[in-house]
Amino acid sequence: MALDSAKKMEIIKKFARNEGDTGSTEVQIALLTERIKYLTEHLKENKKDHSSRLGLLKLVGQRKRLLRYLKRKDYDTYTKVITELSIRDK
Repeated sequence: MALDSAKKMEIIKKFARNEGDTGSTEVQIALLTERIKYLTEHLKENKKDHSSRLGLLKLVGQRKRLLRYLKRKDYDTYTKVITELSIRDK
């Protein structure tokens, strides 16, 4: 299930760099994190749902690449984003 639009707008408003920013790295990471949390809870109940598990792994990989990019380009923003989203750093 996709995020409902109210929750999505709330996340975008929190992490956007300026008004109307929906595609910055921080916003993408925050939206992926929310979807990952939802899929993780779904898979706790539905252990045999292998297609959702594959989708989860793809989302985690995409978020990992975005985090690596953000860490390389703007380390201060990277640290802010991972503390707000409670993501572990290697």
